[in-house]
Amino acid sequence: MKLIVFSKMFKEKTVSELAELAEKLGLEGYDLCVRPGYPVSPENAAAELPKAVRLLGEKGLVIPMVTGNFDLFLPDHPTAEPLLGAMGQAGLGLLKLGYFGFDPLKQDYWQEVERIRRALAGWEKLGAKHGVKVCYHTHSHRCMGLNAGMMAHLLTGFDPRHIGAYLDPGHLLVEGEEFAVALAILKDYLSIIALKDVWKRRVEKNGHGAAKNEWVEAGQGMVDWTEVFAGLKRLGYAGPLSIHCEFHCAPEEFMGAVVREVRFFRGQRDRAQVS
Repeated sequence: MKLIVFSKMFKEKTVSELAELAEKLGLEGYDLCVRPGYPVSPENAAAELPKAVRLLGEKGLVIPMVTGNFDLFLPDHPTAEPLLGAMGQAGLGLLKLGYFGFDPLKQDYWQEVERIRRALAGWEKLGAKHGVKVCYHTHSHRCMGLNAGMMAHLLTGFDPRHIGAYLDPGHLLVEGEEFAVALAILKDYLSIIALKDVWKRRVEKNGHGAAKNEWVEAGQGMVDWTEVFAGLKRLGYAGPLSIHCEFHCAPEEFMGAVVREVRFFRGQRDRAQVS
């Protein structure tokens, strides 16, 4: 299980600076954010993605996943084929899509399932063409596929060599799905795990209570990481672990929190591998 960091929170860093940071943190690579304004963007991916792979590779680092822009969810997107082509040329295996939202008051659920499955059929063909697996992430708050039960409606029947599941224990907890259950449902499609912790609390406003989710440092939230890693070990999972570092803190405290985050998950990973 390679320990990598999602580079979303390091938009201002060059690829060389990302390599230096990885060495300091003891990382094995990056979940590389390829979005407008980042060192590698959808517009320059054909030229810059191979360079990033080469530069990081010289430091012994890998890029198991590329995370596309928020609007990358249909296979006819103008950047879809160029990006997959660049990934294929660079030998990169996993691409994370954007999110399909769902409004239960305005949309028919099963019609949306069919619409997304048509999109995934297109992604499956592109993935097969370029040697890339296209992954969808379990994201809470009215996203299609917000838990494994819903994700199974989208993925079942597709070739797991080209369509994959990106499980996120934090988002699953928000939606009330036990991680062991999620693993049992999507084990054949499991391709990558997101690592971030969450705290659920009740907020009173105008006399009414509402749940609020706050992303916090690992170990300070409600995810049972011991159980998460025990489940991955039982499954024999050997794929990447992407640390997201999406907790809220003062800018001057952020890097210290990143160091603690990586240390925490390295400990969890190492104990799972040797126990």
